[in-house]
Amino acid sequence: MKEGQKLWTRDELILAVNLYCKLPFGKMHKGNQEIIALSNIIDRTPSAIARKLGNFASFDPTLQERGIRGLSNSGKLDAEIWNEFYNNWSDALIESEKLLAKTKHTTIEKLNKIEIDDLPKEGKDKERLVKVRVNQSIFRTMILATYNNKCCITGIDNPDLLIASHIVPWSKDEKNRLNPMNGLCLNALHDRAFDKGLITVSADDYCIKVSSKLKKKNIPESIEMNFIKLEGVSIFLPDKFLPSKEFLKNHNDYFMP
Repeated sequence: MKEGQKLWTRDELILAVNLYCKLPFGKMHKGNQEIIALSNIIDRTPSAIARKLGNFASFDPTLQERGIRGLSNSGKLDAEIWNEFYNNWSDALIESEKLLAKTKHTTIEKLNKIEIDDLPKEGKDKERLVKVRVNQSIFRTMILATYNNKCCITGIDNPDLLIASHIVPWSKDEKNRLNPMNGLCLNALHDRAFDKGLITVSADDYCIKVSSKLKKKNIPESIEMNFIKLEGVSIFLPDKFLPSKEFLKNHNDYFMP
């Protein structure tokens, strides 16, 4: 370590991974306002945080698969924290959000802009519903960032039209509810079709498959344009957190050929 430098603490690294999950890969630079905001909280320079995000990128298997190595010189504790997230996204992300909220002197609900006026005033039901909404907010933030705020099928980039879709449904796999590799950024129409098994993304080549249920005779032009022409087209792949082939295989089996 160079003279004058200080070791990163465990909490600082947890906050850095939290931010890594929420930023598009191409925006992890010292001029990014979210990096600057974190630098003010943990008393690190924006450049130092940007470099640390680059260190974490070296562990990301999606980047490794694309031949992008990230920054070298990552430490043992960096790898330990990354693995804690990678092996248990749900618990690690929630704990990192709690830490971030504490550091910002706020609550996890306010941090994620969760409306609680319509919830029970207290008790386990309120606690459960708040947790669900926080989870959904974190997942949406991660997935939209992973896909650079664009639908991976159409390229639509209006956030009001985008949905963070689970590949394996929320209700089917509690452990991977917050796993960013269990998500696709889809527009509302194709999210619905994906959810109903009318389209899927092949685990073999990331190309779209369209169900025969949509290929009937005399189909409307809208079905032709929005679905039939997608057959065999590859989705736009993210720079980080590539969708898991295991999860896609699960959806391929659910898909109605």
